[in-house]
This record gives sequence, structure tokens and C-alpha cells, in this order.
Amino acid sequence: MTKPANGQPKAFRHSGFGFPSSFDFRELSRAVICHLSFLLFAGSFAVAAGTTGGLSVGWTNNMLTISGPNIPGGKVDTWYLEAFCRSGSTRRDWRQTTLPHKTELVSADKTGQRLRLRTLVQPNVEVLHDIRAGKDEVDFRLILKNRGNEPVDVQWFQPCMRVDRFTGGNQSNYINKSFIFTGRGLALLDKTRRTEEAIYRGGQVYVPKGINLDDVNPRPISLDQPVNGLIGCVSADDRYLLAMAWDQTQELFQGVIVCLHNDPRVGGLKPGEIKRLHGKVYFLRNDPKSLLKRYERDFGTTSLRIAR
Repeated sequence: MTKPANGQPKAFRHSGFGFPSSFDFRELSRAVICHLSFLLFAGSFAVAAGTTGGLSVGWTNNMLTISGPNIPGGKVDTWYLEAFCRSGSTRRDWRQTTLPHKTELVSADKTGQRLRLRTLVQPNVEVLHDIRAGKDEVDFRLILKNRGNEPVDVQWFQPCMRVDRFTGGNQSNYINKSFIFTGRGLALLDKTRRTEEAIYRGGQVYVPKGINLDDVNPRPISLDQPVNGLIGCVSADDRYLLAMAWDQTQELFQGVIVCLHNDPRVGGLKPGEIKRLHGKVYFLRNDPKSLLKRYERDFGTTSLRIAR
């Protein structure tokens, strides 16, 4: 049954085969073709929508890119990885701390949902990275193995997340939109107890309980101690949060190139030893309570009560 221009239904007189006696098969062909074209278009639109509704990841030239339709600036770049570090790093030249390393792409799926990387850290450490993009997070699963016959003093390493596009800030003011969690709850970095004396000036290091203060970044160390592994920032329009977390953290670090770090802890590798690390990058609505709940769910830690 169809409706003519005046909106009144028009009934068909049907033949024995179920068609109106005055049925025009040319009209049927045109109708079928139009209907099929619409279905193909709708299906294509649905597939396209499905591939762009969440986050995607890419990696080239040591830069990991997280993209998404709602991310301010369109993407977040992370220097992945900046450095692998020995112990005794706090009070010496940075070049004496870093271990030579090289990362290569093993595989990347066509949808941008999964990457596999391989890093070789001298002398004999292999790191396998399995990185997967989801709706509002990127998940990192790492396997580290010492393939040599001697211990390797690799204590921690650095993914350097650039947040200039996201915060809309520059080196002088992006800390106003960046945060960690202390015993007082969410603390904006410009409100933390900052220091200035260090081998290298600029930036600020936040050291969790139990980490040796001799084994962190040779930048100024804050008097405030983080109580979990979250470091993040708020978008320029205050609508979204971007945060990084790992299950083992050596330090949280506000860098000197509009960047934020959660630097994962390795703690050294004995001959033949294998260790695993788990990390997340979250892209969420600006709701710190929801962020803490996700962090608690993913890493099994006790969330904090947000200070009012």
C-alpha cells in the first residue's frame, strides 16, 4: 500500500499472483534498484561509522599516534619510546643513564585497532608490545625478556605523551590543566609543591612511595607524592580528560616539551628473566570520579575520594 500526493491510501486490485492487475513491472525494477542502492549506501555508512566511532593507533619513526573523532586537535602523539634508563640516574649526566635501544613495527592491522612492536635494548633485552585501541582507551601489554647471560640494569623507561594540542597550552601554562592524585585528591600540577634544584632545570618529577630517589629523572623532584599511577590533563574546552597509567610506575613526570609521563618501572632483569607490564591511555569525559573507577577496575587499586 502506498500513499498518493493527497495523503490518502490507494488500494491495489491484486491478480492471482499477488500483483495489481494494472501493475507496471518497469516501476518494480526501478523501485527494487532504488531500494537496493539505499541498502548498500546505509550498509557502507554503518561500516564507516563503526570504524571511526572509537580510537585508532598508528606508529612510525618512534611516534605512537592515537586518533579519534572527538580528540581535541584530532590526535595525541607519544614518543614511544624516548629512553630506557639505568639506576643511579638522579644526580648524573643523562647520557650516562640511557641504554641504547631500537624499536621496530612488527604488524599493524588495517583498521588501526592493533599494533605489535619489538624493541631491542642493549645488551640483550627484548621487549614485545601489544597495543590495542578501544572505544575510549588504548591498552598496552608488554613482555620484557633478558636473553643474555648477565643481569641488565634497566630500571625504567619513558613513553613521552605530547599534550599541546589537547590542552591548548604551551610550556609556560599547560601545567594549569595537568594533574596527578595525591593524598588530597586530584591536584593540578601548578598547585603542587614544586622545587627547582636539580642537575637539569625545568619540569617536575613526582615519585611514588617505595621508589629510590636516586633512580629517577634528573629534574626537580616535587615534595608531593602521588598515591596512584595516574597522570593526565584536561582538554582546552574542559570537556575531556586524557590520562596515562601503568601497573608499575617509577615516576610521574611533567616534562619540558609540553609532555606528561608515566614512566613504567622494570626493576632490572636477571639472566633469562621475563617480566610483564600493563598500561592504559584513557580518553574520557571530564569526570575524575569516573577516571578513578576505571583505573581501580583495570589495575585493582583503591580509588581516592575526590577533594571538594
